[in-house]
Amino acid sequence: MTPMPTLPESDAPPFDAPWFAEAGRGLDDAGRGLLAKAVQWVREPLSGLQASTGEPLDQHCAAVARTLAELGTDADTRASALLAVLPADGSRDPGQDAMRKDFGPAVVSLVQGTRALLRLGHMAAQARDSAAAGTDQKEMQRKMLLAMAADLRIVVMRLASRLQSLRWYASSRKPCPRSFALETMELYTPLANRLGIWQVKWEMEDLAFRFLEPDIYKGIARQLEEKRVEREAFIDAAVAQLQNALRDARIPAEVSGRPKHIYSIWNKMRNKHLDFARLYDLRALRVIVEDERACYAVLALAHSMWTPVADEFDDYISRPKPNGYRSLHTVVADSAGRCFEIQIRTREMHQFAEYGMAAHWRYKEAGARGGQVAAAGGYDQKIAWMRQLLAWEKDGGAAPPAPGGDGAEPPSDASKASAGGSAERIYVMTPQARVIELPAGSTPIDFAYYLHTDLGHRCRGARVDGQMVPLLTQLSTGQTVEIIAAKSGGPSRDWLNPQLGFLASPRSRAKVRAWFNAVELQQRIAQGQAMVEKELQRLGKTAVNLEQLAQQLDFARADDLYVAVAKEEFSLRQIDYLLAGGKPRAEAAEPGGAGLEARIHGSGVASVATTGKSGVLVVGVDSLLTQLARCCRPAPPDDIVGFVTRGRGVSIHRRDCASYAQLAARQPERLIDVDWGDTGETLYPVDISIRAQERANLLRDLSETFAKLRLNVVSVNTHSRRSLAHMVFTVEVRNGEQISRALAALNEVPGVSASRL
Repeated sequence: MTPMPTLPESDAPPFDAPWFAEAGRGLDDAGRGLLAKAVQWVREPLSGLQASTGEPLDQHCAAVARTLAELGTDADTRASALLAVLPADGSRDPGQDAMRKDFGPAVVSLVQGTRALLRLGHMAAQARDSAAAGTDQKEMQRKMLLAMAADLRIVVMRLASRLQSLRWYASSRKPCPRSFALETMELYTPLANRLGIWQVKWEMEDLAFRFLEPDIYKGIARQLEEKRVEREAFIDAAVAQLQNALRDARIPAEVSGRPKHIYSIWNKMRNKHLDFARLYDLRALRVIVEDERACYAVLALAHSMWTPVADEFDDYISRPKPNGYRSLHTVVADSAGRCFEIQIRTREMHQFAEYGMAAHWRYKEAGARGGQVAAAGGYDQKIAWMRQLLAWEKDGGAAPPAPGGDGAEPPSDASKASAGGSAERIYVMTPQARVIELPAGSTPIDFAYYLHTDLGHRCRGARVDGQMVPLLTQLSTGQTVEIIAAKSGGPSRDWLNPQLGFLASPRSRAKVRAWFNAVELQQRIAQGQAMVEKELQRLGKTAVNLEQLAQQLDFARADDLYVAVAKEEFSLRQIDYLLAGGKPRAEAAEPGGAGLEARIHGSGVASVATTGKSGVLVVGVDSLLTQLARCCRPAPPDDIVGFVTRGRGVSIHRRDCASYAQLAARQPERLIDVDWGDTGETLYPVDISIRAQERANLLRDLSETFAKLRLNVVSVNTHSRRSLAHMVFTVEVRNGEQISRALAALNEVPGVSASRL
């Protein structure tokens, strides 16, 4: 065995022999040797330096190491707490290579991770972005902190450092900045709470509360009739008394307890509107037993030892809380009238309460929703695993399986936590320290589009952590991204190529597609306007008001007319006919198509064929050109899908369309989600197939049926073979209800079988 290292008696504080005995508590000889080597590394470089709070840096890291020893961390963690605060200016830091040689890659990894979190803290403290102060931003910062800390020990070191800074402000009586205490309450105490590091959480809350609300803190402290030490002594005595009684009753159980801290007292008084005298859980015991029967046995025993307080008993075992929480809660008083709470539960109930949906941090932070917050997310799984891992470190039990794993093999290091649970998201920052959540694999362009659509369009370069990077660089959690944008311009079509990897976010891709669709729309408008103006010049009617002309042609505005003309969905001969004194005639939408073979009933309502407005919305995209497919002629409320064509916008099909199925099989990447928007009174052409025996007046009977239903017949195609007639009527309808009525009426005509194509 390696002999236990000794430090020279002449070592000056804070790294003296008594400190080394405390900081090295629980370590083996090799661990103490590693800690002694770290002391030799940092003693001289840290001498005379101050932390950002004003505290001597060597005293700070020495106290952090002591706190980590109290938490039972390993030697690597304690050594890293000393090494991580070395100034990285090259003059006092020997460098990573020398550190790796002396301490190994595990310590270097911990030091790098801790320094990254320190940089994050400094940037957040210097932030001037008001958006970064919101509740969502604090939650983002917590998530980013966990995502950056692939090793749980990094988070524990950061919490211990924050706790020591608060202790120093309290002991030195120097004023603690309000922003520092507020950040502790908003960022660090919830994090310690979620990880289940209760002793750190309680003390940080009390100290931060003392600095934020000194008058309230002192008022509650005065109301406490006992000092904290005396209250803790009372709890210790109650625990020992109950343990002896349980041992005599032969009930195996674990008993623990703690006094309630001042911030928790104030929080409960505020949230439940209680007076101080009505708080019965200033002192609390928790008893963990083997089964439910033992729970009630312990309850009976406690009530026989102390006097139960009326109306302060809750049986959450027989009547669990909505979130599934189960336990027995009772309040008892001793002979001196001092009340305290006892919680009794099985080990299974305790595991569920601590790590399941009813975890303490869930109902404390989620408010009225309580534990109903879903626990299926990777982030929550990682939180639960970290808490179990910390408990395992303290108890020396078997390591829990990683989230999503089968538990067959524990991690190589007891205190290492996998970051896999957060692999789907990354957390990066603006230069103002605003945290942005993006999909994993996101690039600077995705980042720019998240901030603002126009910034994404004009994005031409990016700096990541101050260094220029290509736009297709994949970002990582904790990086700071600055976008370099042109004054004007738009995106590149290369950004939409998935093989090039410029975009990872579907939201960003939708915005790029919308930009090009808008450009295409403007090009069609310009093309159609030129064609209309050329036709008017030919007719010698250049003084015509184009907006009025469009409305006379049943278009809402001139731009709609231009688009229809450019897409060859509207014939310029209609303009000639209108200006000649006639009325516009409906023609086939396809150039060269046949005109109306029969018009049974006319309608003055705008039709898709003339306006080009389908009423279809493309999900996630604005102002995208759409056209109704002729193969299936969809109409509201048909279940519809979209297919992106080349140069003709999005073609809208019914989901059961055979042609669409073939297109989807050949080019699935061109499919897009669509839905009906506000269709209003728009008419949609649909094809109705009619099969009947040829007879006299068949066409007249069918025409009368359409006339009674006031349906406009656009065209009729008739084929006869062996006395059987097959007719296809194209009629304009507003919705599916009109189609159903038409089919029902046609099928009532003798000898007629009607169906929709």
